[in-house]
Amino acid sequence: MLCKALSIQAVVAALVLWPALSSAEFMARVVAVHEGDRVTIYHKGRHHIVSLKDIDCPELKQPYGRQAKHATAAYIGGREVVVRALQKDSKGRLTAEVFLQDGRNVSLELVKEGLAWWRPSKSGDRSLGDLEELARAEGKGLWSDPHPVPPWKWKAAKKTGRKFSN
Repeated sequence: MLCKALSIQAVVAALVLWPALSSAEFMARVVAVHEGDRVTIYHKGRHHIVSLKDIDCPELKQPYGRQAKHATAAYIGGREVVVRALQKDSKGRLTAEVFLQDGRNVSLELVKEGLAWWRPSKSGDRSLGDLEELARAEGKGLWSDPHPVPPWKWKAAKKTGRKFSN
């Protein structure tokens, strides 16, 4: 009887825990920070370049690009992180949510500091939008510039050789 009760408990526990176990979440070490929103992680003997999900940091040659890179390096450079929902974006690049050991989401921290734009077209996480609005209202980081240029516009203008407009 005791054996049967333990078996039932094990089945119930497995069913309850299955979603957490089946989600793509794992520990990795950040071995390089390329830009504010792009890092290399090391996991199971392999290196992977990963873009932080839901955000876009200024390019390195843009205002606040280097600050974004330095902030990301300060948060996670050389550290163990939790990587969640590793997937490929529409261009085939790996994207993921990256979390500090204390549970903070790196994307949220960068948006909060005014070092990244929230990409609503790529994210349903409204909290990022709220944090961006707050950083903008407080004039933090790139929002201290009266006309910050989003990196997607900056890159498009660079390709065409035209001036960008906000």
